[in-house]
Amino acid sequence: LRFPQKLWKMMESDQFQSIWWSEGGKCVAINKGLFKEEVLGREGPQRVFNTQKMKSFIRLNLYGFTRMQRDVQRSASLPEFLAEEAAFSAHGQILYYYNPYFSRAHPQLLETCMRR
Repeated sequence: LRFPQKLWKMMESDQFQSIWWSEGGKCVAINKGLFKEEVLGREGPQRVFNTQKMKSFIRLNLYGFTRMQRDVQRSASLPEFLAEEAAFSAHGQILYYYNPYFSRAHPQLLETCMRR
């Protein structure tokens, strides 16, 4: 299978906790730390991708994916700001990627996800 098909199958599988559909099935969400262990740490016949490095995997842009930034408005009060910072730090481990041709509702569009 090509990379987009492998990624699609992973996201549709209940086998992986580190990657899921976000934004109503339009974005790929990846828990970076867990993904390194759960997916990239596999060896032998259990291996999913040809790399064990997150930096190599994140080259999703080769297939037309763009990284999405989460817009977070910060509070003015110090206690609320500190609580938001702690939550944002944990949330910072989550990476979001978008491709208009990679949508849960439209698997037929996978064919248009070509490597540049």
